[in-house]
Amino acid sequence: MSVTLSPSPLSLTPLPHAHLCPPMSVLRCLSLPKLRPHPHRRFSIATAVRQDTTVWTPAPLSLVEPAAESLFHVSIDISDSPDLVTSHTCAGQYLQLRVPVSDKPSFLAIASPPSFAAASGTFEFLVKSIAGSTAELLCGLRKGDVVELSQVMGRGFGIDRIDPPDAYPTVLIFATGSGISPIRSLIESGFGASKRSDVRLYYGARNLKRMAYQDRFRDWESSGVKIVPVLSQPDESWTGESGYVQAAFGRAKQIYSPQSVGAVLCGQKQMTEEITSILVADGVSSEKILKNF
Repeated sequence: MSVTLSPSPLSLTPLPHAHLCPPMSVLRCLSLPKLRPHPHRRFSIATAVRQDTTVWTPAPLSLVEPAAESLFHVSIDISDSPDLVTSHTCAGQYLQLRVPVSDKPSFLAIASPPSFAAASGTFEFLVKSIAGSTAELLCGLRKGDVVELSQVMGRGFGIDRIDPPDAYPTVLIFATGSGISPIRSLIESGFGASKRSDVRLYYGARNLKRMAYQDRFRDWESSGVKIVPVLSQPDESWTGESGYVQAAFGRAKQIYSPQSVGAVLCGQKQMTEEITSILVADGVSSEKILKNF
């Protein structure tokens, strides 16, 4: 005699909040392995908390004008936000900015020195307009339009690591494109350039039309910074350095005492990586190669 067993029909009625907290009996049957904490998970949670607690401060634009091809000078009035003014303490710091028509923030390095914010109640930026980005929207705004700024972020370049000037007479500075923005803040903040014997700025751009701050070069040189413009696609009249910044530096390194050399880098990732490799290979301590991110 054969017996046919019919399984009892399973109930498909979902339990309240079953997707959040399954019954313990189910967990026991699954015999799940113990979950161990993972450092990346902890970091992600902390990051999310920081983002959720960002304090946004509205501030009006006081200037939006071309600085070079695809680059814009942007000034923002923060005179009504003393906490923002005092939070900018060193060159290389940055913040997040939001525009009215987009919730996606853009990270921007502050181009003006801290003393400028204290004296004028203004932050200045050099912004590259990239199609489809918040930066492009920002560059399309006008004086009086209101944007939102986060708290000032980062520790800056940490110039104290290459002080005093007589211990680090050589400081090599490298910038490409809009990476010159925080470098301007550094130079105009003053880092004892006139007390050092060899301070060079290798500044790379596609051509002179894309090179911002040319009107400031004379003042920078008078402060003790030798400027070496490097153009990757110059016209026929150009007689200066051409190619990429790292190649131009490689042709004229002149590193005679690597233990007394400091460096500051900001710009294209490939440039910063290759310059770092060149300097370290020549004996410069990686602790003396400063970046703001």
